[in-house]
Amino acid sequence: MSLRRLIGTHLGPYRRVIWLIVLLQAVQTAATLALPALSADLINEGVLQGDTGYIWRVGAVMLGFSALQIVFAGVAVWFGARTAMAFARDVRRDLFHQVTGYSAREVGRFGAPSLITRLTNDVTQVQVLVGLVLTMMLAAPLTMVIGIALAVREDAGLSVVLLVAMPGAVLLLGQIVYRMVPAFQKMQVRIDHLNTVLREQITGIRVVRAFVREPEESARFAHANAELTDTSLRTGRLMAAMFPTVGLIVNMASLGVLWIGADQINRGEMQVGSLIAYLSYLIQILIAVVMATFLVSMIPRAAVAADRIVEVLDTPSSVRPPDDPVTEVPEHGTVEFRDVDFRYSGAQHPVLSGVSFRVEPGTTTAIIGSTGAGKTTLVNLIARLFDATDGTVLVNGVDVRQLEPELLWGSIGYVPQKAYLFSGTVASNLRFGRPAATDAELWQALEIAQAAGFVQSMPDGLDSPIAQGGSNVSGGQRQRLSIARALVARPEIYVFDDSFSALDLATDARLRAALVPFTREAAVVIVAQRVSTIVAADQIVVLEDGEVVGLGSHDELLASCATYAEIVASQLGEEAAA
Repeated sequence: MSLRRLIGTHLGPYRRVIWLIVLLQAVQTAATLALPALSADLINEGVLQGDTGYIWRVGAVMLGFSALQIVFAGVAVWFGARTAMAFARDVRRDLFHQVTGYSAREVGRFGAPSLITRLTNDVTQVQVLVGLVLTMMLAAPLTMVIGIALAVREDAGLSVVLLVAMPGAVLLLGQIVYRMVPAFQKMQVRIDHLNTVLREQITGIRVVRAFVREPEESARFAHANAELTDTSLRTGRLMAAMFPTVGLIVNMASLGVLWIGADQINRGEMQVGSLIAYLSYLIQILIAVVMATFLVSMIPRAAVAADRIVEVLDTPSSVRPPDDPVTEVPEHGTVEFRDVDFRYSGAQHPVLSGVSFRVEPGTTTAIIGSTGAGKTTLVNLIARLFDATDGTVLVNGVDVRQLEPELLWGSIGYVPQKAYLFSGTVASNLRFGRPAATDAELWQALEIAQAAGFVQSMPDGLDSPIAQGGSNVSGGQRQRLSIARALVARPEIYVFDDSFSALDLATDARLRAALVPFTREAAVVIVAQRVSTIVAADQIVVLEDGEVVGLGSHDELLASCATYAEIVASQLGEEAAA
């Protein structure tokens, strides 16, 4: 069972604290269960006999036991709560490291909304269960076992009530819990779906408004919300039925004890104090049942959450670090593809097929092709965001699957197709790849990326705030800051994945001209849609349906590659192409 495994694994380091909690709970339970017996003695020997001194003495002992119970219960709850929070912290840590080690394939499989839900809501569900176990469930079985023994000692004849009440409670509550499990499973799926819809609508709010889709999107959200509400109400009704059921059992059992006990007192077979003590034990036992019921009601949802957490923890990344990584490379600033094929999981046709070319240091290689030709997939293989299905991708003369990941990623300055900035400041984003970079180096990178002007116009310059995702700057500014971030890292290989698409032609030209002296000793790989961006590249790789149909300079490809000639003609016109 995933829940048992998850709890057993992550609570292992806290065994000593858990044993301390068990000891504290045992002491406070013993103190609680001693009070009814003392109460019976106080009534039988003190109140009924009129012995005031005995009443004071026993009352003082009862106060001492009460104080002991309060202190030990409080300390047990404190340690239990801290242990539950530490457990959740460790699970979130392991989940975070697992998810950040995933390739794009695993992230796409689970989906970002589901992974966020598993890291937050699901972990919280298991944390709540662990907290209840440590603060309540340890006391519940002790109360039931010891309480039954003490109740039988008071009067064995009344125990027939327990023989009926306990199995009845277990049977009724078991039926309710059995129906709750599938309801909780469905509820977690509904939460994932609602998060997905909400994330899409918030992220794409401008598209929604541009196409006047607010009514349709509102209806879609309302449908997802209604599904979650219906499922939550169904589980809520089941949970709500548990406590009245327990209350009914407690009241009926108390009535049975009073009925039988009153008759025994009338016949002189039982004392009043013993009846009150037995009734106290009965209530404590059934309260323990209520506590256990409350815990049991949380188990189904926590079990579903644990299944989802363990699913992530048990799913390895398809991009695995090598067992014996290479840390010394024979070359610097080179990229080579040797008969590389790539196929997405479950796809019928490969995205890339038989791709072969080499990038030398100090040269610029451009990749161009129609939409869906596999350009982004190709550069993702360089940074090992995916692993090639067949063939070999080499960086600095070493297969990327054998290269130490930190060495590989440190060699590449990657500017993704969709520029992304982190919340913080301009400086913190630029220093993302090289924290030790000086302000002068930051300004140099900004100058090359044609971003210095708008950064200087910001109120705080380099210390100006950047919102999550860079939402407080324009698309072109975001793209130029992403380029500057890669330049600050000073890698051996630059990969620009359609990173100039949001720039006007003049800015694009100035930026490319400024890049030439700065990247003179590095290898540069540019994915572009505009021919004007790549016309001066040392070599151009033309992709069509995942295959290399042309490789050479601009002039060579115009003469030898029909696909490239068509692209040039469509953008520059027949006369300019000629």
